[in-house]
Amino acid sequence: MAASGIGSRLEQDLLGRRLRHTSPRVQLRLALMVLLLVVGLGTVGYMLVEGWGLLDAFYMTVLTLSTVGYGEVHPLSTAGKFLSIIVIVTGVGSAGFAVGTAGKLMLEDRIRAVLGRRSMKAIEKLQNHYIICGFGRMGRIICEELTERKIPFVILENSDAVLDDLQRHGYLFMKANATNDEELIQAGIERAAGLVSVVTDDAQNVFIVLTARGLNPKLNIVARSAAEETIKKLVRAGANRVISPYFLGGHRIAQAIVSPTGLDFLENIIQSKTMDLRLEEMSIAPKSSLVGTTLATSGLRKDFNIIILAIKSATGTMSFNPPFDTEIKAADTLIILGHRPDLDRLDQVAKGP
Repeated sequence: MAASGIGSRLEQDLLGRRLRHTSPRVQLRLALMVLLLVVGLGTVGYMLVEGWGLLDAFYMTVLTLSTVGYGEVHPLSTAGKFLSIIVIVTGVGSAGFAVGTAGKLMLEDRIRAVLGRRSMKAIEKLQNHYIICGFGRMGRIICEELTERKIPFVILENSDAVLDDLQRHGYLFMKANATNDEELIQAGIERAAGLVSVVTDDAQNVFIVLTARGLNPKLNIVARSAAEETIKKLVRAGANRVISPYFLGGHRIAQAIVSPTGLDFLENIIQSKTMDLRLEEMSIAPKSSLVGTTLATSGLRKDFNIIILAIKSATGTMSFNPPFDTEIKAADTLIILGHRPDLDRLDQVAKGP
């Protein structure tokens, strides 16, 4: 019985969430459908109960819903009065909800038009930003991470249901179809550093990647793939990296079984908001004072309290757990582990004067 009660509450909670996240346009359509249904049933009801013609029954139904008080078309029987009560209770509420939703929709469209003009001006100023295609469950996490790291981005989302959510977060966004060349150009794809395609449909992700790669050959593109067979297609379309949530999720579950402590450590680094330890990569500029030094003489461990996990050279060669006599060269990418203040100090040194 307890499990049944919990299941019922969960179903009610899910239904409530769906209704709250339903777009005003969908709500308006539903209200109008209910209103039309009430008018139709009321008309048929008056014809059957009172024996009136179609025009008189329809007129009486509309008159009852409008509550203008012109009086009855013909004297009503007891059954007809009960029918009028039902029409008023069901129809007036539907009509009021439809009018209110329509007003809300017009107001929101006006507000979005004003905010849209401001957003376009802000997007035109973006440089080396990221374009996030899709604001679903993955898109939300990506935006939170980029916001925390102060990395500029703009979201392209075509669903009316999430636009209000985007406004509440204060994110820079466009109501756009990410497969459209013109809208990607408006999002500044020619000036962007990268694009992330995480819409729920694999075919759309392939098309977005293909379009984006054609508009900016140097773009760093990361895409989501639900199906394993789509990964190769995304790579051929131009994605630099393809992430499969199910593949990664399976590995995480297996890791939780065979090495739970190691997984706890990684999750603390990736997910913890209180633990300041971060795993990052850092590029070495040609004018950096680190160029020409070794890991032993650079002071990375002593002065910055940084752990060097790996070094990726300009040619793409990756050296894991490099020895202390490894020389740091220009254009090397350091894979490092450290605390945020130490990472910020090292970033200034890595960039050079």
